[in-house]
Amino acid sequence: MPDDERSEEEETEERAEAGGPAGLPIFSTKRMVQTAVVVVVLLVGIYFLFPKLVGLGDALGKLDEADPVWIGIAVVFSIASYATYIALFKAVVGGDALRLTWGETYEINMAGVAATLLFSAGGAGGVALTYWALRKAGMRRREVARRMIAFVSLHYAFYPLALIVFGLLLRTGVLNGENSVELTIIPAAVAGVLLVLGVLVTLIPADVEARLMPYAHGEHTRSFVEWASRVPETLGEGFRFALGLFAHPRKGGLAVLGAAGFWAFGIGVLWASFHSLGIHVPLAVVVQGFFLGMVANLFPLAPAGVGAVDAGMIGAFVLFGLPEETVFPAILIFRLVSFWMPIPPGIVAFFQLRNTVRRWESEGLPIDRDGGTIKSKVMA
Repeated sequence: MPDDERSEEEETEERAEAGGPAGLPIFSTKRMVQTAVVVVVLLVGIYFLFPKLVGLGDALGKLDEADPVWIGIAVVFSIASYATYIALFKAVVGGDALRLTWGETYEINMAGVAATLLFSAGGAGGVALTYWALRKAGMRRREVARRMIAFVSLHYAFYPLALIVFGLLLRTGVLNGENSVELTIIPAAVAGVLLVLGVLVTLIPADVEARLMPYAHGEHTRSFVEWASRVPETLGEGFRFALGLFAHPRKGGLAVLGAAGFWAFGIGVLWASFHSLGIHVPLAVVVQGFFLGMVANLFPLAPAGVGAVDAGMIGAFVLFGLPEETVFPAILIFRLVSFWMPIPPGIVAFFQLRNTVRRWESEGLPIDRDGGTIKSKVMA
């Protein structure tokens, strides 16, 4: 249904949902306790039991040999990675569509770090929290979905691109490193299929409902078509929005740099982690191993990929020919710096965000701030 045909009842429902209680239901004490137990079990298994089972001995003891200078460099890279992630969000969601301050943008994104611990499958908890925050800010459901799809698709666009570029460069010998088909061409081919699917999504017309409605007969069928068409229409709009940012650097430069910077600095953390132990790994291998290992983040039973990502990265670099006894502590340092260290400020940001939402409810929503054309575009 076009935005200008929305009923007054729907508008009222939108506002009522946005102005509801500030609490986030998914953050229950029971869920937090359950997640904490699972995380502890996984950590004990992957970092204490696994090394002994495979004969690595006291692998954790090697952390004493890490160079503190390189650890400091890894921390700087990690901070830069999250800063560029926040910049990406600001450019795609909190700029023209919603007048969020940089402080509010920080709270939403860092709170997503804490939310990620509650869910598996690539950070679904962070997505849920972000949706909640944007709705509380006054943005309509359809616009939230469109912007979040654009944000996520632009964010992950560099994932398959990197697998294709570095996979081909490794396979052809342009860059040094293990160049087996399983580690180069196959991941590149899968990434290529994903990119093609993404491009095809952009071809979904914005008027799916209008095109299908003539074939719908009966009130129930028409209602179903109206409901079912929203998903492909929103997907197409979100992917086209992201593609438009790529195609117009002057408009989407901050978004593109933010997306690329997040992955680049994240890889920098891993690179510095290897160097902290005196391990010199070809850059192309670091990049390819990073992305191959991160695929394990989709494992559905591990909160935030805890254990799965660690094991995935260790396995990836072992396949690239690095000895287990050196890979294990390097990956541990990487995860400590890039994942565990940001969680405490993320938890603080979550409680700050709840206070911010309460302030919005009493002082006015961000959607109602200056920028009348933006407000009319999003809420009208």
